[in-house]
Amino acid sequence: MNILMISHYAGGPKYGMEFRSFYMGREWVRMGHRVLIVGATYSHLRKQQPAEGRETIDGVEYLWLPTRTYEGNGMGRVLSMFDFVRQVYRHSTELRGFRPDKVIASSVYTFDLYPCRHIARKTGAQLVYEVHDLWPLSPMVIGGYSKWHPFIWLLQRGEDYAYRHCDMVVSMLDKSFPHMQRHGLDQKRFGCVPNGYLREEWEQVDGIRLPEEHARLFARLKEEGKTIVGFAGGHTQSTAMDVLIEAARILKGRNDLAYVLVGKGPQKQEIIDLAKGYGLDNFHFLPPVEKTCIPQIVLHFDICYEGGIHSFLHQYGTAANKMIDYMLAGKPIVKSVDEPGSEVERLGCGIQVEAENPGLVAQAIEQLANLSPEERQAMGAKGRAYASTHLDYHTLAQQFLDLI
Repeated sequence: MNILMISHYAGGPKYGMEFRSFYMGREWVRMGHRVLIVGATYSHLRKQQPAEGRETIDGVEYLWLPTRTYEGNGMGRVLSMFDFVRQVYRHSTELRGFRPDKVIASSVYTFDLYPCRHIARKTGAQLVYEVHDLWPLSPMVIGGYSKWHPFIWLLQRGEDYAYRHCDMVVSMLDKSFPHMQRHGLDQKRFGCVPNGYLREEWEQVDGIRLPEEHARLFARLKEEGKTIVGFAGGHTQSTAMDVLIEAARILKGRNDLAYVLVGKGPQKQEIIDLAKGYGLDNFHFLPPVEKTCIPQIVLHFDICYEGGIHSFLHQYGTAANKMIDYMLAGKPIVKSVDEPGSEVERLGCGIQVEAENPGLVAQAIEQLANLSPEERQAMGAKGRAYASTHLDYHTLAQQFLDLI
């Protein structure tokens, strides 16, 4: 089977995020299928940008189409989206020559479904819409845009068009169907395939060496007998690092606790200043590490934190990669996100509290810290058992194919 995936922000091992398209594609190639991923030459998510043209990475074929560079989420990024859609149309004859059996529209925004449907109709291929996030709902809620804003209006037309005309929708958000149904999708054309993990990254974890700064800190905290509350990810407004700081302030008398935050982001300096202002000398901020080091980092935590801001978007599900890492490490999780029926709630692999409530976060941290190591291990094992069985990319790639 020939699978054509159109994904503006697609990445790969040497380029960086996003990884999902590559992981899925490589698994499909290993199953005997041919995969062509079409991406843009520029994405704000990558650490390195590809050159225009074709290349093959671990059996997965790529076609990189030229788009402009941009900074932030302004007009430059919007124009880059239109660049990419125009380029897909421009190369549509070449892409039809690939003779796809499945055409997957997998960009975050909704515009690429139009050229994908054009290619699918010309080749008789099945049209699949992969949903990463609910656009335009997400930029409306997060950015405060009106539904009458021209960009939002165009996105909404694209979303409605997608749900009416695609053969199958594969969503990463497990509770998103009610929203999609309101925009024209029926149940038989909906399926969920969440984010996952690469099994070999966790099988090789013992051979990974952490940067000296990270290894030295963890060794010292372990020697001091500290219970480590950890976070690995982006220091952004959406991850509610300030809530963790406020919770630690409530627990300031607990000298047995240490907080380790690994990563970077626009709010990092603000969070560092807030912790210093409160005199929280048990807070430690470490720079980000390579993706392959994340399993080793999380294994040093005793309690893991995931936070979020109040948002009705979370009722449709969340897809944070850090949650998978936390579960695979077998660590109990404090989840301060307004997501009904989350993994933490369903599996009992931690404690879930409402978002932006430092008091409840502090209570959850203290409750887990008061458990014995064996009790925390038993709680975390519930998450590890689920993730290791259901969320590796080989399993998810097969699940995706079963749906389409």
